[in-house]
Amino acid sequence: MSRTLITGGTIVTAADTYAADVLIDGEKIAQIGTGLQAGGAKKIDASGKLVIPGGIDVHTHMELPFGGTFASDDFETGTRAAAFGGTTTIVDFAVQAMGGTLAAARDEWMRKADGKAVVDYGLHMIVRDVSDKILREMDTLVREGVSSFKLFMAYPGVFMVDDGAIFKALVRTGENGGLICMHAENGGVIDVLVKKALAEKKTAPKWHALTRPPEAEGEATGRAFRLAEMAGGVPLYIVHLSAAQALEQVRLFRDRGLPAYAETCPQYLFLSYDNYEEPGFAGAKYVMSPPLREKWHQEELWKGLQRNDLQVVSTDHCPFCMKEGFQGQPKQKELGRGDFSKIPNGAPGVETRMALMFDGGVVAGRITASRWIELCSTTPAKIMGMFPRKGTIAVGSDADIVIWDPKATQTLSAKTHHMRVDYNPYEGRKVKGKAVTVLSRGEVIVEKDRFVGKKGRGKFIKRGSPILQT
Repeated sequence: MSRTLITGGTIVTAADTYAADVLIDGEKIAQIGTGLQAGGAKKIDASGKLVIPGGIDVHTHMELPFGGTFASDDFETGTRAAAFGGTTTIVDFAVQAMGGTLAAARDEWMRKADGKAVVDYGLHMIVRDVSDKILREMDTLVREGVSSFKLFMAYPGVFMVDDGAIFKALVRTGENGGLICMHAENGGVIDVLVKKALAEKKTAPKWHALTRPPEAEGEATGRAFRLAEMAGGVPLYIVHLSAAQALEQVRLFRDRGLPAYAETCPQYLFLSYDNYEEPGFAGAKYVMSPPLREKWHQEELWKGLQRNDLQVVSTDHCPFCMKEGFQGQPKQKELGRGDFSKIPNGAPGVETRMALMFDGGVVAGRITASRWIELCSTTPAKIMGMFPRKGTIAVGSDADIVIWDPKATQTLSAKTHHMRVDYNPYEGRKVKGKAVTVLSRGEVIVEKDRFVGKKGRGKFIKRGSPILQT
């Protein structure tokens, strides 16, 4: 088995920052210490750089069917882009077909990833039909390593399930050790607002945001936690939280000692409603759900990250091209010209998350380097049942390691990113910090701005129950 010795760097974990060398034997971290010697090992000089656990993005949508098209990144292009950005594990969402089984959806997504993924991946299950049969199948999937299930309080007729179904699913995960991940927006109210706007000929992209008010997210978030409380105080994880009103509900339930958890995403920390006012159809770039909020929400979300009311930063990576034909892609965002409700929901982000959070968080003095790792790697691994195999630099852990240059600068742009999409939401933004060498299970897959890994080398990760802390 091959051995690699990383020398001269500063290791950053969620708990510590210290100078040490790392010896990798095969796929695992074998030794950590100063002055390590390893005859015959490949050497990587990390002098002046940070040695961090690979990023873990627990919210991606590769090749997701949506609104008559598919997300433009598949498991090959999306995971390669993730690697360039310093992310070495993703958790994607498999979608249950209406009337179909969870196992069939899991198997379909495994086929999508098999032979394509270049980093390791796990799967969540999007559940659209909470029957007794499906509840029993949830037990089986937890045992087989798919231990989290996404439910929607939005998208009536497509994904939305009612409160009774949510309650039954929460009771079940309380019994089988799984975790419910909730898309919390009041879909019924939003549906009324969308129909009203369209009837009034309000069709521009900005109306996507104006018909999904932050109060709809706050109401649904509070209701979701009350259902979890009625189900016996079971854990509940809110995905892509965007609004102060929703954060207030997370804080309320956490302050009461309940297992309430939530993630936010870089787009809600660095972009705002103002982007929807860009001229012409450009606002469609930012059509996602929940939508971007007014700028004042950003500071509240940063406070949530600082106080641990928000525990994870993921991306909700779900790209759709603006122009038909980019790298063979069909019409995507343009499907919504003249009707904002037909714009596919989603934006790219899997490649830019680590740099944005380092620059806007650590460099800007909002969070420490250890908190950066905690939010982007360690806590995601814990909540999603992968720790300590993933999410830390420790003897016995997978050698998913990123050599991070804290002094390097880069300009985020569609001209240079590796995501298969023809725009970048942060176009022209200069950031400090960059992944210069990326190892996945001991194998160098990105080096000197080149991908040197192999298509299909990524492994499916069987996940356990969440490791939770209130």
